[in-house]
Amino acid sequence: MAKRPKDPRQFIKPPGYEGGNKALDAFITQNLKYPQEALENRIEGIVKVEYDLNHKGRVVKTTTKSNLGHGCEEEAIRIVKLLRYSTIKHRGVKVTFHKSINIVFRLPPQPQAAKIVYHFRPKEDKKEEEKKVSGGYTITINRDPNV
Repeated sequence: MAKRPKDPRQFIKPPGYEGGNKALDAFITQNLKYPQEALENRIEGIVKVEYDLNHKGRVVKTTTKSNLGHGCEEEAIRIVKLLRYSTIKHRGVKVTFHKSINIVFRLPPQPQAAKIVYHFRPKEDKKEEEKKVSGGYTITINRDPNV
């Protein structure tokens, strides 16, 4: 069944996040605080949150549809409650909109420790006249993820 094209003159238009999806993603990334318990247990995943927007563009009701545990659902709900959408006049009708969003929890990359080893190797000059010993350095950098 094909979708009908949207009429630009339709009566009720859904609210949009100011700045679009890129601004929404940036807002979530900026304000997301990874729960300490989830960090300790190395929990990653997606929390789906369904929420209702009132006629003023504010979130009034939230429910989670996935369960990661370790404080991830509470953090996702906290982030969603911070969202503010643009308001649109609907000829005096107060409309509640139902939306959903996926909040992604990814562990921050762990910095890999660099192991630096210095070696000093004296080099003898081949000229017998000068009989000097000159030095040189060898630097080895090993990245060991277990360090």
